[in-house]
Amino acid sequence: MPESPSRPVADGVLAPLPRWLRRTVAYGIAALVAAAVVAVVTVALLRVGVVAFALLAALLLTALLAPVATGLRRLGLPRAVAALAALLLLLGVPVGIGWLLYSRVMVQLEAVGPAVTAGLDRIREWLVTGPLGVDPARIDELRTSAFDAARAALPSPVAGTTTALHVLTGLLLVVFAVFFLAKDGDAMWRWFLSWVPEERRARVDGGGRLAWSTVTAYVRGTVLVALGDAVGIGLGLLVLGVPLWLSLALLTFVSAFVPIVGATIAGAAAVLVTLVTNGATDALLVLGLVLLVQQLEGNLLQPLVMSGVVKLHPLVTVSAVTVGTLLLGIAGAVLAVPVVAVGYRLVSYLAGRDHAPDDTDDERGGPDDPEGAASRRAPAEEPGPAILRGSPARR
Repeated sequence: MPESPSRPVADGVLAPLPRWLRRTVAYGIAALVAAAVVAVVTVALLRVGVVAFALLAALLLTALLAPVATGLRRLGLPRAVAALAALLLLLGVPVGIGWLLYSRVMVQLEAVGPAVTAGLDRIREWLVTGPLGVDPARIDELRTSAFDAARAALPSPVAGTTTALHVLTGLLLVVFAVFFLAKDGDAMWRWFLSWVPEERRARVDGGGRLAWSTVTAYVRGTVLVALGDAVGIGLGLLVLGVPLWLSLALLTFVSAFVPIVGATIAGAAAVLVTLVTNGATDALLVLGLVLLVQQLEGNLLQPLVMSGVVKLHPLVTVSAVTVGTLLLGIAGAVLAVPVVAVGYRLVSYLAGRDHAPDDTDDERGGPDDPEGAASRRAPAEEPGPAILRGSPARR
């Protein structure tokens, strides 16, 4: 009598259980394994937090600079020269803005100082004599506590030096990585794909192109949204004659890279500065302006620019920003949403609910890939798209 095929021990143990319970156990084990993998990867990244953040920031900046490098290559510049020119542009813009702000702030501080002092005195008088009737001693106690907390939050000389060295190391690594990603990103991707088995290469290729298109669209969309917020709020502050309006507009632009939370912080700073310098009436006007700009952003600009890119519920966005902030501070707050967005798109792609970007243009070389034909003529051991150059080509 032939022996019946042996069943796995797990099947024999779970066979008496209902089918729904077996499925629950299987999914539970899979979830535990996935959580363990995520925990190990997170701990490993936190161990090398400077390197991990620098590489992720370099990817975001490369996505932002890709059109510049591509346009320069179209003009006939070599790849290295185009990448270097894009990198110099990346470094020059914040340096120029910083110098402009520094020069303006230094000039305005002398005039703003007395106004700030008078504004604080008006607020203190309103708190004491107004409807709140706060005890003056309580106000002095709160002010002293705030100064003590700020002083305690300052790092020691040794800790400050260490932090400065880490920041400098991270910035140098970002600059180094951006240059080579802009110059050789497509070759790096083809080299990576050459290690993927042939039968899975197209699947990995599609996932990589989808991830890169998500990052690229997110970064460019965020820049457009941040620019719209900064221009709207900056013009309103300028019309109201608020000192340091340019600095507040720049703060609005930078804060927009932290979704939802950043806009709230920047708006609160604008209202507070206006209250101290211009008074309560202008502060209320600025509050209305901030709310109007945020409503236009949330209901018009965000859906128009980010449609189909970041398919995340606001609760997921806030949770991601919170977790990122707890793990990596400001860096985690900035990187949380693009990382979660890419992960969601990849899971949807693997589940068959999403598809890789259309590469119709790449069949003709692509609008962002002037060397697409050369890329497709690459040797068999280096297949794949120019994924870090804008519009990747399918093998």
